[in-house]
Amino acid sequence: MKAPSLTIGIEEEYQIIDPETRELRSYITEMLAEGKLILREQVKAELHQSMVEVGTEVCKTPAEARAELVRLRRTIIELAAKKGLKIAAAGTHPFSSWLTQEITPLERYLGVKQDMQDLAQQLLIFGTHVHIGIEDPEFVIDAMNVARYFLPHVLSLFSSSPFWMGRNTGLKSYRSIIFRHFPRSGIPPLFQSYAEYSQLVEALVRTHCIPDPSKIWWDARPNARYPTLEFRICDVCTRVDEAICLAALFQAIIAKLWKLRRDNMTFRLYPTPLIEENKWRAVRYGLDGKLLDLGKQTELPARTLIRELIDWFLADVIDELGSRKEIEYAYTILEQGASADRQLATYQQTGDLKAVVDHLIQETSNGVVE
Repeated sequence: MKAPSLTIGIEEEYQIIDPETRELRSYITEMLAEGKLILREQVKAELHQSMVEVGTEVCKTPAEARAELVRLRRTIIELAAKKGLKIAAAGTHPFSSWLTQEITPLERYLGVKQDMQDLAQQLLIFGTHVHIGIEDPEFVIDAMNVARYFLPHVLSLFSSSPFWMGRNTGLKSYRSIIFRHFPRSGIPPLFQSYAEYSQLVEALVRTHCIPDPSKIWWDARPNARYPTLEFRICDVCTRVDEAICLAALFQAIIAKLWKLRRDNMTFRLYPTPLIEENKWRAVRYGLDGKLLDLGKQTELPARTLIRELIDWFLADVIDELGSRKEIEYAYTILEQGASADRQLATYQQTGDLKAVVDHLIQETSNGVVE
């Protein structure tokens, strides 16, 4: 197998907010023309017109990705401000209803609406997708098989969707519940080889289940356009520091798995249903719950297992990658809570979901706007 480049790409989906009502505003078609003049293909529409997506260039380090993401966030915030609008980053809007949102009138999204009907309309959710460069297709599959185990740990750190349609759902990542309604979503299955994965894709295309692999929406997947493993499990990160920590963690996990594979070792593969159990715990409780240590067949506090991931499993590659500062921001999250926890604290203090939106707008711009 060829050593992976470990490049980083980050995609973020933002909410377009009316600052008076704090509701979502369907405005992407008006923003897109000017946005593309400045950012070209780094900005695009998404399924709903109240959402805008950005994507970094290919970056070699988390520090480089941070500079890219700051530039992109700042540009989108400034574009929105010209129209008197705001930008917020959270996995769901605290109270806007999916029933009143407009679908973006592009063929791609109208096709999704036609195929998925109300499921598409309901998909008013916002995520962060991280691409890690892996050029060898066999290692893409090998890394995906193993990295599945760590997906719930990472989701616990970066949950940002406790509210849905004006209600405290009691979950830390309600976005995960909404997206799970889609077919071909959730924890990916195990594959013995890239050929086995390709055979599945070919069968789905041949039988008109999907037009292409981009309609496979697993929490991690081989990307159809780029030589990357794409991690899709996380809610969009409210703070830039969180997004860069997320990307650095996934880069370090792949670097560690490559190091093990290079030395003819690997990490044990675990059954998908057990990983799904951990994902449910992450969705429900976030950092305040317990996750299953599948090796020891016991449950431990999520914070304990996340520290073990960083301090034990990834320790020897973090300094090699030069990403200790970015990854150790996870300790700040463990102390201060994930975005979902901070949103809930704001609501507890104010009893006002509009105050939660204001909180999100402020945190989204922290470190971005002078």
